[in-house]
Amino acid sequence: MKERFFIVLLFTAVVLVIMSKGTSAQIVPQLGKAPVAEVIKAMTIEEKAHILTGTGMPGFGGDMAVIGETSSLVPGAAGTTYPISRLGIPAIVLADGPAGLRITPIREGDKNTYYCTGFPVGTVLASTWNTQLVEEVGKAMGNEALEYGADVLLAPALNIHRNPLCGRNFEYYSEDPVISGKIASAMIKGVQSNGVGVSIKHFAANNQETNRMSNDVRVSARAMREIYLKGFEIAVKEAQPWTAMSSYNYINGVYTSENKDLLTNILRNEWGFDGLVMTDWFGGSSAVKGVEAGNDLFEPGLPRQFDELVAAMKSGKLSMDQVDLSIQRVLELVLRSPRFKGYKYSNKPDLAAHAVITRQSAAEGIILLKNTGEALPLPESVKKVAAFGITSYDFIAGGTGSGDVNKAYTVSLTDGLNNAGYKTSKEIAEAYAKYMAAEAAKVKPDNDPIAKFLPKVRFDEFIPSAVMLASAVKSNDVAIITIGRISGEFIDRKLERDFNLSENEQGLITAVCNAFQGAGKKVIVILNTGGVIETSTWKSKPDAILLVGQAGQEGGNTVADALSGKVNPSGKLTDTYPVNVSDAWSTENFPIGKEEKFSMAMLGSKNGIVKSELRNVDYTVYAEDIFVGYRFFDTYKVPVSYPFGYGLSFTTFEYGKANLSENKGEYTVTVEVKNTGKYAGKEVVQLYVAAPSVKYTEKPVKELKAFAKTAELKPGESTTVTLNFSKKDIASFNTLELAWITDAGKYKALIGTSSADIKADLPFEIATTEVVEKVHKAF
Repeated sequence: MKERFFIVLLFTAVVLVIMSKGTSAQIVPQLGKAPVAEVIKAMTIEEKAHILTGTGMPGFGGDMAVIGETSSLVPGAAGTTYPISRLGIPAIVLADGPAGLRITPIREGDKNTYYCTGFPVGTVLASTWNTQLVEEVGKAMGNEALEYGADVLLAPALNIHRNPLCGRNFEYYSEDPVISGKIASAMIKGVQSNGVGVSIKHFAANNQETNRMSNDVRVSARAMREIYLKGFEIAVKEAQPWTAMSSYNYINGVYTSENKDLLTNILRNEWGFDGLVMTDWFGGSSAVKGVEAGNDLFEPGLPRQFDELVAAMKSGKLSMDQVDLSIQRVLELVLRSPRFKGYKYSNKPDLAAHAVITRQSAAEGIILLKNTGEALPLPESVKKVAAFGITSYDFIAGGTGSGDVNKAYTVSLTDGLNNAGYKTSKEIAEAYAKYMAAEAAKVKPDNDPIAKFLPKVRFDEFIPSAVMLASAVKSNDVAIITIGRISGEFIDRKLERDFNLSENEQGLITAVCNAFQGAGKKVIVILNTGGVIETSTWKSKPDAILLVGQAGQEGGNTVADALSGKVNPSGKLTDTYPVNVSDAWSTENFPIGKEEKFSMAMLGSKNGIVKSELRNVDYTVYAEDIFVGYRFFDTYKVPVSYPFGYGLSFTTFEYGKANLSENKGEYTVTVEVKNTGKYAGKEVVQLYVAAPSVKYTEKPVKELKAFAKTAELKPGESTTVTLNFSKKDIASFNTLELAWITDAGKYKALIGTSSADIKADLPFEIATTEVVEKVHKAF
């Protein structure tokens, strides 16, 4: 009897244990079903550290900046977050980049392809000055991210073009923060309309590639707020990006990923950002300091970061409340993601439809710099084209690095011309093919794993012989010369054979112009470039100059559309084109001549101590303060080759009556615009404000405050354009008062077609000085 009793008792105990285990398994909180706070509470310290440090990147130790790449979930994406299956937390996918999704297009054992659309680079999109169009591009780009399984697109990039030689200017938008912010806002809205997130980058003051992981930006609080942060502020307030990416550099001695002023006081408390902040790949020094500053996620994640966080949590050095807040932001991002919501991505976005969008958007970003004697559009009598320049046959779709796209094709200029019905010279094409093959044979292979992400060597031009030119003139109706430039991540641009044309490029332009113009035939120069180049020494020679930028995979077709008149160029410059690069104030504090030696960002200070030995490499002084781009050239009356905002059209526009009204600190400007030419076209109306200088606050002679692009106007058609700005928009940052202040005095609202061509001058006055916003002390 006793034995049976004990057996029953033992059986009961076993059942209770089993039931207990089953019950505990059932009550483990699951993300999406339980409150986020309960999920966080159920985590171990090690799980918490994992959530904040990503899934790593095998083979890389974080001693240098690299292009993010993973084989997990979506091959070729930049990285993933860390999954914890027992809590129902999946990994989500983070993928580059600014000109389109960057993933691996061909995969082992898979007959399918995964090419993405190569959209126009940032400078081209900004040159459209058309926020509605950029939003449509964003929708297409976001759709590809969604259908290929990415959850966050690591874009847009909106750092300021502080100097023409920054290697990544092609990814960014402008020297001006207003157009940068407005274009970024449009891109964010477009991408996120698909239910995928963006990551605005690189926050902040990432304005050179040379030694980018250790460079200390030494800059005033005013310049930071008015120039380098203003575009981000506009984007955050207008478009609510899901995430932001801290940059590699220091600002006044503090890593951006460890800068609480930047990531918490300004980004979150002042601007109302409610998303997640992640590092750039292998960015930052101390994970603990990063979390304390408001940097939530460390990508791609390193063992030393994990160990540091675990030790700090166990010792109490790092507040668990702060850790939990960062984890909460990560989990909130996961909850918003398509992957968490179970979206069944197709791996088959409509690439054909997106190619059409690429072609249209790139066409609207083309800038007509010169058009003497109505050389363009090409008359119907022009059928045969002599295409000169290596880049006519090897067109550049975009820059290199994380901003590159693995696209299925790039349409060359000659292919585009042939597609449009023109006949390009086979003899000239054969001469270039032979020359390029011979030059390629001289290039030694580079086995450095990072080399594939660097700009490939562009061969110098050759000058055609007199015999070749004579034959070309006899056989063709017009000559086109394409000048190409490529740049990218890791390395800044050079002065010679980059900003400046080479001797052979100059010789090519001269020789072709002399030969063709001597026979009464036109010469058009195409600039297939990602950034500013020198134009003043040669621009008088050709009949027309088209700045097409890096127009994406449909580049050749896009250019042919403009040459033929199918599209009327309506782009405007978002940068000033100086006579010499040395004319820009920032050039005296930019690493010219140090590109090769310090290119790969290998000088990273892993102990968090700022090195300060080498000027413009270890540290860069922003001595120009707020006088970047046209703010400097216009204020100090420095001659330029082409001013900010400049761009011609095949047609002409007349500006009519302009009015300014004010209501409770909100200003409205209206102006009539009429197409007075013979072609349909669009016009960009630019609104600048001239503010009074006051003691301690020198101001630029004018600053862009608003802009608008008309719809296409037929010849003779008019429209009324409305532009708005507020007192906050025209305030200056006062470092003594730690406030945005609108000073009393006389102002002017200036309506122009560029910063140098003002069509209307509308004076107004502010009676009393007003503090429009008090802010935190920073920088």
